[in-house]
Amino acid sequence: MEDNRLKPYTPEPSASDGAASPLRFDFPTGNDPQSIRKRIEAMEMILERSFVLPGTNYRIGLDSIVGLIPVVGDIITAAMGSYLVWEARNLGVPKWKLWQMMGRIGFDSAVGSIPVVGDAFDLVYRSNTKNLKTVKKHLDKHHPQTRVIDQ
Repeated sequence: MEDNRLKPYTPEPSASDGAASPLRFDFPTGNDPQSIRKRIEAMEMILERSFVLPGTNYRIGLDSIVGLIPVVGDIITAAMGSYLVWEARNLGVPKWKLWQMMGRIGFDSAVGSIPVVGDAFDLVYRSNTKNLKTVKKHLDKHHPQTRVIDQ
């Protein structure tokens, strides 16, 4: 059986200069619920909490950073957030929950597009975290074998 856990890529020195290649991760590519859970958790982490604001302990992600780019930034982060909805659809999440998830992304994008106020809003409103919580509830109910005990 194939092991679908996230594994860091261990760089090996190249034959030409002995330098190591950059750190990479092998993401699970299967269509099973466990692989999907890992992918959406990774996407949520990248979008919402992959960096720490300097001088604080507050975590932010690409949603807040890319959202600083007027118009284009909000379109990009909405597209990335829609990936979670697409994966939820593949898991069989009910349509009304998918609409709710898209509504969160739309609301985040609409308010996030307002200059200055929207950038501050992006720091506190985490639509992708809320969407991940919705998908996890569905997975825990319909695919209990994917349940992971958070530490």
